[in-house]
Amino acid sequence: MKSSGRAVVLELRELKLPELPARGFVRVKVAAAGICGTDIHILEGSYPSKPPVVLGHEVSGTVTEVGADTDPALVGKNVALETFYSTCEKCEYCRSGRPNLCELRLSIGSGIDGGFAESVVVPSRNIHVLPSWVDVTAAALCEPLACVCQSLFDPDCLINPGDLVAVMGPGAVGILAAQVARAAGGHVAVVGTSTDVTRLKIAEQLGFETYSAPVSQESMSGAWASGVDVVIECSGSGSAMRSGMDIVRKRGRFIQIGQTAEDVLIPFAQVSFKELRISGGFASTPSSWRRAMRLLSDRQVELSPLVSATYRLEQWSEAFDAARHGNGIKSLLVPSKAATISEDEVPR
Repeated sequence: MKSSGRAVVLELRELKLPELPARGFVRVKVAAAGICGTDIHILEGSYPSKPPVVLGHEVSGTVTEVGADTDPALVGKNVALETFYSTCEKCEYCRSGRPNLCELRLSIGSGIDGGFAESVVVPSRNIHVLPSWVDVTAAALCEPLACVCQSLFDPDCLINPGDLVAVMGPGAVGILAAQVARAAGGHVAVVGTSTDVTRLKIAEQLGFETYSAPVSQESMSGAWASGVDVVIECSGSGSAMRSGMDIVRKRGRFIQIGQTAEDVLIPFAQVSFKELRISGGFASTPSSWRRAMRLLSDRQVELSPLVSATYRLEQWSEAFDAARHGNGIKSLLVPSKAATISEDEVPR
């Protein structure tokens, strides 16, 4: 199938199983793969990919085969997968432990076949064995959890004990960020819109105070009325970014995690007027994965409440529509047949 402009086309195909694992690789039987905003951006042509490629980078499953020089005891283990399949290993970013910034990085689900399939073959270094209590299907959310940890803790922890923290956007990343911020000692409120009733209820069930946008210092109550120490923007919405700039205190911290393909107008003069510290985060790193898995092991983060629905791969269109329209929190695809996208040229 051909694309129109930069957009790509998603279709269902029968593909051969990946080759038997080579030295240092493992085969993982996919339990679930999450539909991420990045997958939507790939289809819209606003995020680069190398079609035809099997999508899916938020992946969990069970190790079924291992290659040479790989511990055979891994067979049968439930695991979550790091995204990066390969990097140059030579640039300043790779050498400083930040492969997420490598210009030559190749990731599952965009540069090489990912998890919207029955199985996937990845380097053994990419797998993280799950704590026994973690549901293997919900563990597809480990990847966004690692991304949140990268944004909030690397290189420095941006949440101090006792901080008032406002999370803008009650999607999967937002509610994960709220849980991570709470684990760091923050007092956390989650902000959504009038269309986020179901999502905000989940946040409340997890113990968070919630607000409906638009928010300002005047509209918030109690301690929140004097402003917050940290804003974690997870929606990618311009209005949420502007609200965050309004409610953050002087000398506060503003962390941008949400992504958008559009230019956004924000009151950037507030950065100097309030002496704000602004930071962002992209994808994950090995250190953020280690932290994410420790949080899970310590039961400081819950994943299962964020899974709204699971779909067979034959239902990919319905699943993508649900994700695109913000139905629930996280939609997962479970294996039956592989999906692929095709395009005349790779978007640049």
